[in-house]
Amino acid sequence: MNKQDVLDTIEKHKLVAIIRLDDPKDIDPVVDALLEGDVRVIEATMTIPGLLEHVSRLIKRVGDDMVFGIGSVLNADMTQQATDAGASFVVSPVMKKEIIETAGRNGVAVAAGAYSPTEIQTAWELGSDVVKVFPADTLGPSYIKGVRAPMPHLKLLPTGGVSVDNVPDWLRAGSFGLGVGSALVDVKAVNAGRFDIIRNNAKALSQAVAGYRDS
Repeated sequence: MNKQDVLDTIEKHKLVAIIRLDDPKDIDPVVDALLEGDVRVIEATMTIPGLLEHVSRLIKRVGDDMVFGIGSVLNADMTQQATDAGASFVVSPVMKKEIIETAGRNGVAVAAGAYSPTEIQTAWELGSDVVKVFPADTLGPSYIKGVRAPMPHLKLLPTGGVSVDNVPDWLRAGSFGLGVGSALVDVKAVNAGRFDIIRNNAKALSQAVAGYRDS
């Protein structure tokens, strides 16, 4: 899957499921639950112990049914490691030129993190394919709408504070996609082995996106 295919998939399905886990053994059942819940884009974070050892196997496991990316990359080295492991896209909570350039050299889509309008536009000008607005829970959908009013060219991925109840608000504000963490991958549910909860969360959020489109 090339860069444009990845971006098209994010734009189509909207939800980017962020997986942060303490134990890598939980990755497979979480991925399965998200797939069963019709989530098609996953961002597994580098904070998961030994994540890179599992990436190629996970990509083979999901095949063409899911786009697999790696998040929490903080520098060029981590970006290179993520792309070498086979990530289709990389996500960072910060804006660094070296991250954007490394992803670009590898032909991989990148979402650099930014907060203020100046940071967001700078990330875009540096070549970030999508800009991760983070932490978005302190800003709200009105912020996305406000930033895009004078800069409608921006593709924004608000991350933080997205829930099944406010999906329409974020999308109505003009979000390109939505980074969703705990509202999808509930750590307590994972620790309890309740992967059915993850699946139900995924279904509910996917239906919220579909409901917005149909409204």
